[in-house]
Amino acid sequence: MKKIIVLSMAASSLFAGGYKINEQSINSMALGGAYIANTTHADTAYFNPANMSFMENKNFLEGGITLAHLPANKYSGIQALSASNIVTANGSSEVENIPIPFFHYVSPAYGDFRFGLSLTVPGGLTKRWDEGVQKLFAQEFSLKVVELNPSVSYKLNDQLSIGAGIRAIYSEGVVKSDGFAVGVPISRDMEGDTVEFGYNLALSYQPFDGMRFAMTYRSKVDLDEEGSADLTLTGLTSTHSATVSIPLPASLDIAVSKTINENFTLEFNYQRTYWSAYETLDFGYGSPIFAALIGSFDDPKAKNWQDTNTYRLGATWKINSDMTLMFGYIYDETPVPTDTLSYELPDSDAHIFSTGVRMKYNDKISWGASILYAKKDSRSISAGANENGIVGEFTDGGAILSTLGVSYAF
Repeated sequence: MKKIIVLSMAASSLFAGGYKINEQSINSMALGGAYIANTTHADTAYFNPANMSFMENKNFLEGGITLAHLPANKYSGIQALSASNIVTANGSSEVENIPIPFFHYVSPAYGDFRFGLSLTVPGGLTKRWDEGVQKLFAQEFSLKVVELNPSVSYKLNDQLSIGAGIRAIYSEGVVKSDGFAVGVPISRDMEGDTVEFGYNLALSYQPFDGMRFAMTYRSKVDLDEEGSADLTLTGLTSTHSATVSIPLPASLDIAVSKTINENFTLEFNYQRTYWSAYETLDFGYGSPIFAALIGSFDDPKAKNWQDTNTYRLGATWKINSDMTLMFGYIYDETPVPTDTLSYELPDSDAHIFSTGVRMKYNDKISWGASILYAKKDSRSISAGANENGIVGEFTDGGAILSTLGVSYAF
C-alpha cells in the first residue's frame, strides 16, 4: 500500500458545513445535534463529558451504526482551464452509501469522578467525479477519520460539573486526479494514513431541576500528513515523498435546555466552528524538479475559509416510560467562500431536519432509530468570481442519514 497524503479537507461534506460530522449516536442524530445540555445516555461521554456526573450511578453502553446516503452533486456550467481554454463542464459526482459505526461508554462514579470512552467518526467521507473536467481536480478524494476519545468528569457540587478528554485521531485516505481526458497530461495517485492528538473540555451547570446550561470546546487538530505519491507527467510516472497539513477545526458549543412537566425538553445549541484555520492547500513533494514541471497543478491553493455559525433546536418528548420521540432542526452555514470553491467540496448552506424514537425493551436495554435529511442550497458562481475558473451552478447533493443503535445500562 502506497503511503501518502490524506487530503482530509477535500472529502465530501456529510451534512455539516465543511467536512465535519457532528452527530454520532441515536439521540444526537434524532435531535440534529441539539444534544449538549440534555445528554442522558452513554453518548454523554462524547457530547458533554461534564454531564456524566449527573447520570445514575451505573455502567452505560451504546453502540450502533449510521448509513449515510449521499446523492450526487450536479454541476452545470463551464470551466476555464486557462485564459484561452474554456470548456463545457456539465457533470455529476458519484452517489455514495457509507456505513458509519459508533460506540460510547460511561463508568459508574468513583467518588466525584466518572470516566467515559467514545469511538466515533468525526469527519471525512468521499467525493468522486467521473467527468473529464472534474477528474482533473477531484477524480477521487476519500477520507476515513476515526476518533478514540477517553474522557473524565469531576462533580464540583450538585449543580456544577466539569469534564475533559483526549482526542486520538486516526485518518486514512485516497487522492486521485487525472487531466488526460481534457488534454492536461498530468495525474496523481495517493493513499496513506496519520495519527494526531487534541483535547476537549466541558462544563455543565444546573441551577434547578429542569434547567441546564452547558459549554463544550473541541481543540483544533492539524493533520500533518506525510507519505508518497505517484505523479504522472505525459508518459513519465514516478513516486515521490509528499506532505500536506490540513486542520480539523476547533469548535465551541453553548447550549441551554429546559424540561417542562418532566416529559418534554427543549434544547437550543449555538455552535461556532473555527474554519478560518484553513487558509491554504499546499502539497510538498520530495522532488522539486518534478514538482516544478507539473507547475500550477500543484501550486499552493488559497482556501481562506470562514468561521461559521450553526444553530440547532431539538425537542424530546417522553410519551411514556417506554417510548421517547425526538425532533431536530439545524441551520448550518458553509465555511467555503465563493472565490475558492472547487469540485472536491462544492459546499453550501443547509437546512437540516431530523427525527427519531427510543424504545425501552426492559430495565437494562433500550433501542433507538433516527433519520436526518440535509437539504443543501444551490450555489451559483458568476464569471470572474472564482479563482479556480468555475462559472456555473452546483445543485442537489445533501444527505440522508439513518441510524440504528442499542443501549445497555447495568
